[in-house]
Amino acid sequence: MTPARGDHDARRQEVSEAVWRVLSSRGFEGLTLRAVAAEMSASTGLLTHYFPNKRALVAHALEELDRRSLARPRRIAPADGSPPPPAGLPRLRAALLDILPLDGPATAGNRIWVGSWDVALADPELAAAHAARYARSRDVLTEQVEVAQRLGELPDGVAAAQLAAGAQAFVLGLVVQVMFAPAEFPPARQQELLDAYLAGLAGLAA
Repeated sequence: MTPARGDHDARRQEVSEAVWRVLSSRGFEGLTLRAVAAEMSASTGLLTHYFPNKRALVAHALEELDRRSLARPRRIAPADGSPPPPAGLPRLRAALLDILPLDGPATAGNRIWVGSWDVALADPELAAAHAARYARSRDVLTEQVEVAQRLGELPDGVAAAQLAAGAQAFVLGLVVQVMFAPAEFPPARQQELLDAYLAGLAGLAA
């Protein structure tokens, strides 16, 4: 008998939760069908209904990482009903702060993201999916840059997409520094560095 749709969806959610727990505790290096099965107290045979091989498991883990990253609370679009930061430079700053590892959940998520780079780069299809994720992030930043340019807060002599790409590169580089030297880059210093970066951009518009 074919399982009911509700049962199938519930089991798939259970599998996804187990994948996330293994990923959070062991990283991509420790993400295997055997590890996920053990986490669920299930057989690896059960998991083959969802992931026929390690690559399929990794692809699902990357999708789950992306989904959870998008679902977490954001300064740029608060989920508690409070108003977002003003449009323009303040909202661009909020979007960039949302990327940085400023608290426990954000640090854990960034650690997994950084760990995903190696496994994604080893597979052209996974690499392309990762590139698309970062491109979507740049699109969000570009929208905020365009508004800041119209308001005279950022220089309009440089393409908005170029400024957005530079800002994304800055915060991702800062993320790497934090991952390797967290004591040297506590949250307050991360924000100071970001504010100095944005002030430098804004000064070009003066």
